[in-house]
Amino acid sequence: MIQASDGKPEKYGFARFCWFVLGFNLLVIVWGAFVRATGAGAGCGSHWPLCNGEVVPHSPTFETVVELGHRLTSGIALVLVIAMLYGAWKRYPAGHRVRSGAVTSLVLTLIEALIGAGLVLLEYVANDASSARGFWVAGHLVNTFLLVGSLTLTAWWAHGGAALDWQRRDAPRFLLAAALGGMLLLGASGAVTALGDTLFPAATFAEGKQMTFSPQAHLFIRLRIWHPFIALVVGCLVTAAAYSCGRGSDNSEARPFAVAAIALFAAQIGLGLANMWFLAPIPLQLAHLLLSDLIWISMVLLTATALAVR
Repeated sequence: MIQASDGKPEKYGFARFCWFVLGFNLLVIVWGAFVRATGAGAGCGSHWPLCNGEVVPHSPTFETVVELGHRLTSGIALVLVIAMLYGAWKRYPAGHRVRSGAVTSLVLTLIEALIGAGLVLLEYVANDASSARGFWVAGHLVNTFLLVGSLTLTAWWAHGGAALDWQRRDAPRFLLAAALGGMLLLGASGAVTALGDTLFPAATFAEGKQMTFSPQAHLFIRLRIWHPFIALVVGCLVTAAAYSCGRGSDNSEARPFAVAAIALFAAQIGLGLANMWFLAPIPLQLAHLLLSDLIWISMVLLTATALAVR
């Protein structure tokens, strides 16, 4: 049992459930990337919420099974978020931060579902290489990060974490904001770059390099140049923010998240290089995305502890 900041004791049970909801959503996110990487986004045709005009498709193909599985797990995630909101409503008073976090999580989950439906209904799936699809994919990633951040804060606050105070002058507020904003930009560019790797695969590293620097290269391919550059800049911001938050004896609660953010980002750089060298195989793409989410979670928790109300 822990003591919430409002003086009321909170059991670990609900907090553990909130962490479970976050973990399940990470599974759904990785599965969604698998749908994109395998080209299974059109597995249910241009139908939503039905799959090829049916509730349960008969004689489904591999693509149909993958896409339908993603829709089912997304539906389960929605039910879990609704259950989390109900639990927050029962346990916390009006205006409590856990309630606010749960409401925000539900809103972002619904937006996530609408974006997914839009991709299917507008047929921005499979081999579509339009610029519009790139904008939708980038927006999808940004909303996903915001959802993961909201779920993380909800679980953290249910665990007894204090509210955020963006007016604290003893913390690097602007550096944290820049690092978080940079992560959103990096994630969006990474999502479109991964889409380009799927739509325009290269047989060899030399061929991939030639495609990237070709004057006729597609926009998605050109991002192969800019994404690593953005990653280095954001990595510097994350490292600077983490170092500033983790140093000093007064920041013992923030220090583990600062160390985690730096270590995970260093691992991500190595994984990104491997992804380029081995021509973006699906397992490495999924690992790259999962690690991005873990870095984002560590940065959200770092911000929550560094800017906690005293």
